[in-house]
Amino acid sequence: MQTEVRTEIAAQRTELAGMLAGLTPEQWDAPTLCAGWRVREVVAHITQPFRTSLPRFLADFARAGGSFDRMADRVARRDAAALSSARLLDAVRDNVDHPWSPPGGGPVGALSHDVIHGLDITLALLPELTVPAGRMSVVLSGLSPRSIGYFGTDLSGVRLVATDLDWTFGDGESLHGRAQDLLMVICGRRLPPGLLTGAPAGRFTA
Repeated sequence: MQTEVRTEIAAQRTELAGMLAGLTPEQWDAPTLCAGWRVREVVAHITQPFRTSLPRFLADFARAGGSFDRMADRVARRDAAALSSARLLDAVRDNVDHPWSPPGGGPVGALSHDVIHGLDITLALLPELTVPAGRMSVVLSGLSPRSIGYFGTDLSGVRLVATDLDWTFGDGESLHGRAQDLLMVICGRRLPPGLLTGAPAGRFTA
């Protein structure tokens, strides 16, 4: 199973690099679904584990007062300002097989990280692009009450129903969308209009 997940990680990063290579300079500076981050900040965040030594990570973490979210934001903005689009793209291309995984998350956690932040970019710029069904199934299978709770999204009274996979989550009024769109709902993102249908769609649409 781990070998299969690693294969999906490499494919996700390869596809991300291909998409980024086709962006214009203006698109690199375009906003994403991750509030306050442009494409370049998201790519800086995705590639941070590949570019940062453990001592540097610990120093950044300490400077952020032990807040991972504060550290991630500061470092993404710092690195996005310091690195050109070409260097950020190279950081993706050169690390498609990098073994990093988030603490306690394992390979599925690494895949989820790459898929979620990849969707931050593509749903904002190229919403017609889709994550392959098999890859999405791996990410969805890795969701747990703890990981869902981490995002703090209010899903009360909502039943998520994927239109492209046999997957549902929660109870209440049905919210329909592609599995990737519903994943981003769980992550607290506000989606572009037209991607979600059902009575609760307005709650989760920008």
